[in-house]
Amino acid sequence: MKVFLFDRMINTDPSNYEAAVVSDMAQEGITAVNWLKDQKLDSYKVIHIQGAMTSDAQIGRTAALDAEFAAGTMTKVVQQTATWDEATAKQIVESVINSGEEFNVIYAENDGMAKGAVAALDEAGITHGPGKAVIVMGFDCNKWALRELLAGNWNYDGQCSPFQAAVIDGMIKTLESGGTLPEKKVINEERGFDATTITQADIDTYGLGE
Repeated sequence: MKVFLFDRMINTDPSNYEAAVVSDMAQEGITAVNWLKDQKLDSYKVIHIQGAMTSDAQIGRTAALDAEFAAGTMTKVVQQTATWDEATAKQIVESVINSGEEFNVIYAENDGMAKGAVAALDEAGITHGPGKAVIVMGFDCNKWALRELLAGNWNYDGQCSPFQAAVIDGMIKTLESGGTLPEKKVINEERGFDATTITQADIDTYGLGE
C-alpha cells in the first residue's frame, strides 16, 4: 500500500510514505507580513489572534510577525490564541477595545477568527477594510471570506492548502502508468489576496467551500 501525506508533514521516516503534498506555513506568514509592510503605515499596532498553539499553521503564521515584533517595526498590542474559534477571537478584540488601547491591525490566523474579530469591531462602531481605521487579515481563503475582501470589509486573506487532492491524484496516475515521481515532497504554491485587487474570478477559482 502506498501512503501519501496531505496538507501537513508528520514526524516519520521518509521511507514510510510515497510522497507528500503540503503547505509552507512559514511562507504563508512571510507573504502576509510582507503585504502588511507594503501598506506603509506610520505605525503598526497589531492585535495578533493565534490558532491552536504548536500546530503547524500557528507556528508558521506566527513566526514572521514575531520577527517584526522583535525588530521593533511593529507593536504587539496583544498576542493570544483563540484556538481557531470565532467567538473567542471576538472576545479578545472586545477586551482590547474595552481597555482603550489603540490598534490599527488585526492579524487573525484563520478566516473564522477574523470574522469574530470583525464582529467586535462592528459592535463598537470601528471601521475596517481599505482606507478605514483597522486593517483586517485572515487566512485560508474560504469563498465567504474572499467575498468580504471584495466587499471592502477585510483587507487581506492568505491562501492555504489549495486543491492538493488534484496533485495527489496526478501522482497516483503517474505511478499506476509505470512512471516515477520527480519529487518526494511538493510544496503547493500559495498566494495572498488584497481587497483592492481581488476579483470575482479569483473567488471562483481559488475560494474554498461556498
